[in-house]
Amino acid sequence: MIIKKKPRPNPELQKLDKLVGIWNVSGEVCGQVSYSWMEGGFFLVQYIDIEGAKGLEFIGYDEESGKLKSHYFDGDGKVLEYTYNISGIDHIIDIKMPGITGKFEGHYSNNGNTITGSWHWEQNGEEMAYKAIYNRLNLS
Repeated sequence: MIIKKKPRPNPELQKLDKLVGIWNVSGEVCGQVSYSWMEGGFFLVQYIDIEGAKGLEFIGYDEESGKLKSHYFDGDGKVLEYTYNISGIDHIIDIKMPGITGKFEGHYSNNGNTITGSWHWEQNGEEMAYKAIYNRLNLS
């Protein structure tokens, strides 16, 4: 009998644990996002509902590039690809695709329950930006 070794998620994915939960979004945009692990632990799934824009994002570890990457699918049929860089205090998300480049630069509060930051991006020659504050809901 051949026993196959089950693959294990890359340890880099543990950096995403700090996102698990439901977050209220306020500032120049309002809404809610939630994060939960997909069965198996290889992908963190984000559900987005901000200012009527709804979408679904799968964040995983890309072995080829050695980075946390995601695919975001929105209600208008767009598919966007992002790169995540998460540390103890920094929450950075980059997008570099044809027609769109940008970055979210955020910082975690001491207790990790607030992310304060802003998006800046250029899409088809037009510059856009907004500030946002993410507060994790206390579910206890």
